[in-house]
Amino acid sequence: MTESGKVGPRHLERLAFVYVRQSTAGQVEHHRESTDRQYALAQRARSLGWAVSRVVVIDEDLGLSGASASNRSGFARLTAEVGLGHVGIVLGLEVSRLARNNADWYRLLDLCGMTDTLIGDADGVYHPAAFNDRLVLGLKGTMSEAELHILRARLDGGIRNKAARGELRRGLPIGFVWGERDGEVRFHPDAAVTGAVRAVFDRFAELNSARRVWLWFRSEGLPFPTRAKPSGEIRWGTPTYTAIHRILVNPVYAGAYTYGRTRHERSIDEHGMVRKRVRRLPEREWAVLIPDHHPGYIDWSTFEANRARIAGNTRPKPHQNGGAMREGSALAQGIATCGHCGRRLRTHYRGTRASPGYHCAGKDIVNGRAVYCLNIGGVQIDQAITQAILTAVTPAGIAAAVQAAAGLDAQDDAAIGQRRRDVERHRYAARQAERRYRAVDPENRLVARNLEAEWEQALTHLHEAEAELARCERRRRHQQPVDRAALEALGTDLHSVWHSSATTARDRKALLRTMIEEVILTVDRPNARADLTIRWRGCAVTTTSVALPRRTPPKIRTDDDTLDLLRRLAVHYPDDVIAGILNRQGRTTARNQRFTAAIVGNLRRYRKIPRASTAEPATEAPLLNVRQTARHLGVAPSTVLRWLEDGFIPGEQITPGAPWRIRLSDELKRCVADAVPDGFLPMREAIRRLGVSRQTVWQRVKHGQLNAIHVRRGRQKGLYIRALEPQPSLFEQPT
Repeated sequence: MTESGKVGPRHLERLAFVYVRQSTAGQVEHHRESTDRQYALAQRARSLGWAVSRVVVIDEDLGLSGASASNRSGFARLTAEVGLGHVGIVLGLEVSRLARNNADWYRLLDLCGMTDTLIGDADGVYHPAAFNDRLVLGLKGTMSEAELHILRARLDGGIRNKAARGELRRGLPIGFVWGERDGEVRFHPDAAVTGAVRAVFDRFAELNSARRVWLWFRSEGLPFPTRAKPSGEIRWGTPTYTAIHRILVNPVYAGAYTYGRTRHERSIDEHGMVRKRVRRLPEREWAVLIPDHHPGYIDWSTFEANRARIAGNTRPKPHQNGGAMREGSALAQGIATCGHCGRRLRTHYRGTRASPGYHCAGKDIVNGRAVYCLNIGGVQIDQAITQAILTAVTPAGIAAAVQAAAGLDAQDDAAIGQRRRDVERHRYAARQAERRYRAVDPENRLVARNLEAEWEQALTHLHEAEAELARCERRRRHQQPVDRAALEALGTDLHSVWHSSATTARDRKALLRTMIEEVILTVDRPNARADLTIRWRGCAVTTTSVALPRRTPPKIRTDDDTLDLLRRLAVHYPDDVIAGILNRQGRTTARNQRFTAAIVGNLRRYRKIPRASTAEPATEAPLLNVRQTARHLGVAPSTVLRWLEDGFIPGEQITPGAPWRIRLSDELKRCVADAVPDGFLPMREAIRRLGVSRQTVWQRVKHGQLNAIHVRRGRQKGLYIRALEPQPSLFEQPT
């Protein structure tokens, strides 16, 4: 069947879509012939019978790869129109232009077959519903995907072979440039750049912390070279922690050539979208690693030691030692482990003098409470470790003192040297700006004005750098010269150096970690002894014991009256209510503090006093407090309190200040009514009828001589007394 025979009136009634795509922006810019051929497919659609107004060109995916349809909005639009039945034919220069993925290609074929849509390319027109045409289109889609795989494998193979020889030129970090020969890597020709990089490694060898190196650069005010992309221009500015850390962990600075340190991975998120990420691989999974490929700022062994030091400064995992050195005085911070469970001990500081201590985070449930399996003060432990350190390093005291003085001098020399290189760099920039200004025509003020401003700015930067260099040199001249003889004499007395106020806690911990791998601490409380096992670097082990102060029983105790009251209250009330009762009575703890629910609970558990039981005998009426009684009787709580004081209803208090306990019996319920019964009079009329005082009426109600009832609703709300006949007075005798 010819092309004109496949195109029917039902197809011409729909739209003709021309799909245009090229893989990269470079192809769109330089390969114009392929783009023009794709746009020419619109003329072919018109030759097949479609009107000009019925031809739609989709070119939204120019510069996008056809390996996936996730980011191609034009292909998604085309697929949607085909599924809605608006398309009569889809024209593409090749099948690879539409899709290089069989999943996307066969999805389009299925939609075209169901909606009676044709597909056309440079070879002809096909109907996906016909078996032969679908077979041809399927073969073309498979060959297109295979072509992409072959091209990618060919390119990746060439790249990997070149990288295996160390000749693949990729972006180099700050401080390196590519040479003329294949694979040649050289130091940056700018001495200021290489000096800044060397200062990073020199300071890390002294400070053992990437953050402290960054803080040193910030405190000295030294600029640092950076660039936005590997091949971009170097710019000088304030260093960041990320820039310092990347230099310390990059193997290129150790003279190694690497390739394949990362891997691109794809995953599907919760919304069904394909997500890509870059994962860093461990060293054993790197594709290429060529040590001693080029001159480096440090050797490979120093790089591995630096990397281990940085990894040790991070927060360690459970049952692992390490962590960055902190400012606290606890010497074994980060290297002490529990001899009971093997966990890393944590440090704490207590008291006004912040005395150090060690405790194990592993908690055991003992008597219903969580307690540490190890908790001990660190003063005596640190003294034992200090004695072991001083005994071990005394022969090397002289060399350590001289080396420390040389380190201080090297630190000052590095800062001044970096300042001098910075001045030289600004001086060159000023001369270059001056040459540009003098080379321009003076009458061209539009250009001369800008060049003059650049020259002035360069001179300003030069004056600032020279002033900073002069300040550093003056500070160096005013420093007292180091007396080598005094240092050598002091080196023999490491006790004075260790306990000197100039020696910081970080310095002591740094010396300790260079010699000690781990300190295992075991506490024997019954014998008041702590056993220390010190593992030195080099597999040597030292064991020592420290005597601990014996714990004496506390001399203070809660008074017996409070304990007896607590025993009586604990049967009925919870801990928070008991604390309120004791505080209202003015009672205090053994340490003269107010009672709280926690203190009452601890005291009750220590004295083995059972807690309150909420169970009531089923045969008795429930015991209620004032609020609960008022709610059941339908009156105000103040009314219930007044009744208790007047004796109208019975109630009990275990102790003054304790809550009232009222038993809700049937007799108590009959004392409250909604209406006035027959024969009951208000309180005033009852007083007048009986001829006695109010107190006398209440006394007779208490003793049961008179019946009383409280009306809680209506306008007649109040207390009523049953007094039908006048009673004889106190001085009258009954006839």
